[in-house]
Amino acid sequence: MALGLLSAILLSGCAAEKDATANWTVEKLYAEAKDEMQMGAYDKAIGYYEKLEGRAAGTPLALQAQIDKAWAQFKTNEPVQAVATLDRFIKLNPASPALDYALYLKGLVNFNDNLGLFSSFASQDLAERDPKQAKDSFEAFRELTTRFPDSKYSPDARQRMAYIKNSLARSNVYVARYYFKRGAYVAAVNRAQTTVNEYRDVPAVEEALFIMYQSYDRLGLEQLRDDTRRVLEATYPNSLYLYPERAAGVKKPWWKLW
Repeated sequence: MALGLLSAILLSGCAAEKDATANWTVEKLYAEAKDEMQMGAYDKAIGYYEKLEGRAAGTPLALQAQIDKAWAQFKTNEPVQAVATLDRFIKLNPASPALDYALYLKGLVNFNDNLGLFSSFASQDLAERDPKQAKDSFEAFRELTTRFPDSKYSPDARQRMAYIKNSLARSNVYVARYYFKRGAYVAAVNRAQTTVNEYRDVPAVEEALFIMYQSYDRLGLEQLRDDTRRVLEATYPNSLYLYPERAAGVKKPWWKLW
């Protein structure tokens, strides 16, 4: 009697765990996954896409499922898994017609449109912030625009690259300013110099040069100070950092303490 009851329970459990998609065609499986995506049921969609990858391995449908799964992972706040999925796709399918989209999506997953928060000291020292994610995003977009300049995703990627580049430069300048205000002039010079060398065509370079100029002055390095000032004057002849008196009605610069 007990043995019979145990067998019934086990059989019942197996029935409950039966895969409801077992008899679905790969086309139906993909359609259902898309429907779940549209309804925002990303976790369920990911499950369907994973089944599809196994059942239709090597087919265009399976490749599309990989990319769609990456998007679903991104939407469920799993950027690490999404990037891993895309990296695998990019590595294994170098000739895929969807490669440009995979690169774009990789950049998008790593893109952080809150980079503007680098401009605030808020509750965290800017020197402790890690820009790696933004740099990874930039590299993915750069690969896309280099390899596929005419891709329909490239114009948006270029705009995002410009945003990232400017934000990273600003974050460096804010850190340099942080060091300068605390008397760490060598550290301020180093961080500002990084901005000048790596981000030459962004607005933040002007302040970076000014921080270098002031830091060299505080360090008593007159030759370097004067050289930096000449570069600043030549590049930004109307710089308000050097000529604050020209900024009538403009908010007092941060370096003016009186």
